[in-house]
Amino acid sequence: MARPAKFDRDEVVAAALDLVWRDGVERSSVKHLAEQLDMTRSSFYNAFGSREDFIGELIREYGKHSPDRPLYEAIEGDVVPVIGRVIRQICHDRGTDPERRGCLVVNLVCDRVPTDDPLGAEAGFRIDGSIERLVELVEMAKANGEIPADKDSRDLALSLQTLMLGLNVLAKTGKSEAELWHAARLTLAGLGLGRPDA
Repeated sequence: MARPAKFDRDEVVAAALDLVWRDGVERSSVKHLAEQLDMTRSSFYNAFGSREDFIGELIREYGKHSPDRPLYEAIEGDVVPVIGRVIRQICHDRGTDPERRGCLVVNLVCDRVPTDDPLGAEAGFRIDGSIERLVELVEMAKANGEIPADKDSRDLALSLQTLMLGLNVLAKTGKSEAELWHAARLTLAGLGLGRPDA
């Protein structure tokens, strides 16, 4: 039976986020989403617009709960410990997820960026934005004296982004939280952002 015209949008978005995160963007056609959400296709379009608009909304919702969210908030004091805590949280979240979903945005990048697709473009934009934010954070850490001033900020930001992307992909192969964190802390130490025994 189709869902009534009046429904809890937040509940539907949360359910759809889980569906797209689990099943992937390619399987998430309007027909599939509408069926799984107990809606007619016309109700779906009336409520959410196009499929691309809806998945874009899901990406924004996902960002509110993503483990890297603290990197985009105001940081008072030292920056390097915040980066370390975020990396540690990524290892925890990805390594303990029984469904091995990884990061929704990284999944979207892997699925869609090579294609001429607005969702791929949005995912790529988010990755680029993340790199620029990491550059800002590295500059802040250098100003705080946490990182040597002669370190190249963009190179370090790209290395951190590569680490985060790699952890998300590696987690999908079944690596445990402990394995992910072991690799991550060695990488952070190599970048001058932590101790290998931390």
